[in-house]
Amino acid sequence: MTPVVRLDRIGKRYGRGPWVLRDFTLDVGPGEVVALRGGNGSGKSTALRVAAGVTAPSSGRVERGPSVGYVPERFPTGVGLSAHDYLRHLAAVRGVPVRRELLDDLGFVGDPDAPLATLSKGNAQKVALVQALHATDLLVLDEPWSGLDAAAGAVLVELVAASGAAVVLTDHHGHDVPGMREVVLGSVRAGGVVIELDRVGESFPLISGLEGVSEARAVGGGARVEVRSGYSDGVLAEALRLGCSVRSVRS
Repeated sequence: MTPVVRLDRIGKRYGRGPWVLRDFTLDVGPGEVVALRGGNGSGKSTALRVAAGVTAPSSGRVERGPSVGYVPERFPTGVGLSAHDYLRHLAAVRGVPVRRELLDDLGFVGDPDAPLATLSKGNAQKVALVQALHATDLLVLDEPWSGLDAAAGAVLVELVAASGAAVVLTDHHGHDVPGMREVVLGSVRAGGVVIELDRVGESFPLISGLEGVSEARAVGGGARVEVRSGYSDGVLAEALRLGCSVRSVRS
């Protein structure tokens, strides 16, 4: 499968400051959803901006499809256009029909012809999401559930899963998009490794109980498993014996 977006050993620093991101590699294919995890300062938002083309990397190479939808963590304030005019303009830029029905799906409340600057945070976030969902190749979403109520959040899970685009996102609320895989930035535990597995299914309790596993989390039909130093070979061998497939191993 040819990736829609490829980040090849990306590094980013500002001026002579410290490296915010270094030697980060990621491939995401059409229909794949990837969640970036990591603590504060691990470079998650920077990686998203590089993936979207908003920020140029200091080192490494980026390849991406032409149609990109990006939602920053904070929607820009002071936009004078109305929701309808904003969506109409960006749809025209992309050469696609306006998907106004997505505003209703997300439960937009208020006057869609009023200036965006007058909308509540939740409603502005819904407009930002709808404009991004017009993209056909790549969606880059930084905390997209921020400001949404539970009903809108559930709808967004469905929209992301059904978009057909490659999706890269961050989410500290822990929403589980079907089939989503996790990629961890920064060190999780000194000396340990993170193993991402597919086809885990009913074997998850066995995997999570293996010697050396410090934490395991089910992600769609797979799992993200943190393993203490010295135990990874045994965990990998048992996972393969149970019929799992290994997506990645990271220190």
